Amino acid sequence: MTQYAFDETRHALMAVWETGDGQLARTVAVLPPVLDQEAALRLSASLTTLSRWAWRTYTHPASAAESVEPNTEGWRRQGERDAFAEVLDHVSKPHLPDEQGSLVQSYVLVEEAAHRVGRALHSFGDQALQDAVIAEVQEELAAVEHAELGDFSGRARQAVRLSRADASPLQVNAAHDFLHAHPLWSGRLFDEVDPTAAAVAAAHWLQVAAGIASDASGVAPASVVIEADNIESLALETPTLVLERLVAGESPRRVVVDLVAGAMTVAEGKLPDPDGLVHAIEEARTKAELFGPGDEELLAGLMPRVTPLDPARPAQDLLEDLLDGIRGCWLLYREYADYDDLDDEESGNRVDEEFFEALREQAEDGRDRLL
Repeated sequence: MTQYAFDETRHALMAVWETGDGQLARTVAVLPPVLDQEAALRLSASLTTLSRWAWRTYTHPASAAESVEPNTEGWRRQGERDAFAEVLDHVSKPHLPDEQGSLVQSYVLVEEAAHRVGRALHSFGDQALQDAVIAEVQEELAAVEHAELGDFSGRARQAVRLSRADASPLQVNAAHDFLHAHPLWSGRLFDEVDPTAAAVAAAHWLQVAAGIASDASGVAPASVVIEADNIESLALETPTLVLERLVAGESPRRVVVDLVAGAMTVAEGKLPDPDGLVHAIEEARTKAELFGPGDEELLAGLMPRVTPLDPARPAQDLLEDLLDGIRGCWLLYREYADYDDLDDEESGNRVDEEFFEALREQAEDGRDRLL
């Protein structure tokens, strides 16, 4: 989302947004020289709020909800997205207090945020400022629309810093191509594509890598990262969980979107799977009583996490863990490869070539399973 601020030195309204590599800023408008600073702060705060709710329609699309029937979560999300059509009108002609001081307010968050921007502008009574702010709002809404289509050019690039409970096929395929070029790590996965889509592609590549490592080592595919952790410290919980679900037949997209959406639910102070959590807690108590009756420290260590991901940045966290899992598969493959007839350096190079050649070939062959 875009943050708006008042530059006291230049008396200017500023817009600042993330790009993945850093932040960009631009001047929206130079404000009138005689003005109440509180009015400038109200305007910048109302624009920030509008941007936050607008980008929430991207991170929480109606397509990710279970239903769009009236009064469901999906229905509310669609209502927020539909409100884009009238945002500029609301900014131009906001609801204002009547003679008794009463004010009409909307339950649609995007719509009400637009009215608040309009009311903040109304206090200035400056047409040039209003025109500049309307142009800014139009550009911000267009950025959201471009991101929805998988186009992260220009202003829409700020989407690379957001976790989304869905994955654009265009972005998934772009991430797949980046992994084909650099299977272990590519900065472009974090700077140029939606992290949820990148995690979908990485989950596919992890499954392929786990199969190759399993064939070489004899370790079950779902356990290869655990085994590789004996070679080098790795992220264990999330890659293993993802592999277990993939081996069970779920698609990379379903697994990734489910995990990211669950963590986003936790970030809102809710439980994505209350019954599952209660069951996991009961299992933890049973294990604690079996292995260490009365040991509170053991019990605390066995207690499940509400989500295996960082709720503040779930898609990025998942992507990092999946790439760590791919690295673990490579390490395990190297551990079990045998080239006694070659010197160490030549042997290592040959092993790496074989692993990455097989990985690229099989990942490409299974590209249709990405989504």
